[in-house]
Amino acid sequence: MAGRKEDPAIAVPTRALSNVRFNEESRHIEMGENKQSRNFFNYGQAKRFMQTLLVASKCKELIDRDKTASIRQVYYLSKHTIKGTKEKTFDDQSESDPVIEDLEVAIDSLREELHVFASNRGNMAGPVTLVDAGNTLDCAAMGSAGYAVPSIVEADVIQFKKCSAKFILHVEKDTVWRRFHEDRFWETHRCIISHGGGQPARGMRRLLRRMHEELKLPVFVLLDNDPWGYYIYSVIKHGSINLAYESRRMAVPDAVFLGVSSFDYERCEMSDDVKIELDANDIKRAKQIANYPWFADKRPWQKEIRKMLANGFKMEVEAMISKDLEYLTGEYVPMKLKDKKQWLD
Repeated sequence: MAGRKEDPAIAVPTRALSNVRFNEESRHIEMGENKQSRNFFNYGQAKRFMQTLLVASKCKELIDRDKTASIRQVYYLSKHTIKGTKEKTFDDQSESDPVIEDLEVAIDSLREELHVFASNRGNMAGPVTLVDAGNTLDCAAMGSAGYAVPSIVEADVIQFKKCSAKFILHVEKDTVWRRFHEDRFWETHRCIISHGGGQPARGMRRLLRRMHEELKLPVFVLLDNDPWGYYIYSVIKHGSINLAYESRRMAVPDAVFLGVSSFDYERCEMSDDVKIELDANDIKRAKQIANYPWFADKRPWQKEIRKMLANGFKMEVEAMISKDLEYLTGEYVPMKLKDKKQWLD
């Protein structure tokens, strides 16, 4: 193109809240139509244009060689001093990471499909046997740590061989997950238990979506009773604003919020010891979440958030253990699973 005196350009969809909308039919967040043009002959855009092509070439090399690399490794593969200058292609990783996301959205591919991965985060256990990179693994016999969910979980890497689970219970933290694993909740209730170490990484979210779709397993979510817990649920169910372009492959619109609910303090006769006072940021965040389009018109969620604000406090999942070490796994969650009137969404 440059030889024909045409300005080489890359069209990158705008990754911003202003270019995100909620699809009522599919029930997930999706990217809008706005795009930004990244031009080679534009002095202010030339460096970013070349960085994009450089990272793209490294991803192409990984695919051709059938190798994978971490986002950190892609940074080092791409970083060098331009011949004849003192200019570096990248000064630090904060420059290269957004370029990888730009590539994803520009060519409509997951970074995992480009053979780029992030660090593993999340574990699961239960009656499912899968094949991971050619190795057959029984997730009911993986020891106290369970199966460590990798960053790349696509069908060419992970296949489901056998599953007798009836549902998936996803919890927020590994400490809570360990309580369920030690109490063998997955065995008693014939389910898969998983956690994402807080907001689940892309690999965990993608695997939840695959198990829901391919194994036909309902997904129940157990999170802290605070704005962060509500947000994590929103991300699992509808997708995240930052990764709106991948929601259709990660979100689980049928996911159900089991708790912890703002009404559980009275319902479960909890003591004052479990209360954690809401601060100004909690209150501000709760009001923001209540105004999300996917929550704004849902009466149960509006009632839930209003109750938390009226309570003036939040609660962690671990609060249930204050009643008894096995109350969470032996009474609370079984009660929630049985009583559909307590489900949100």
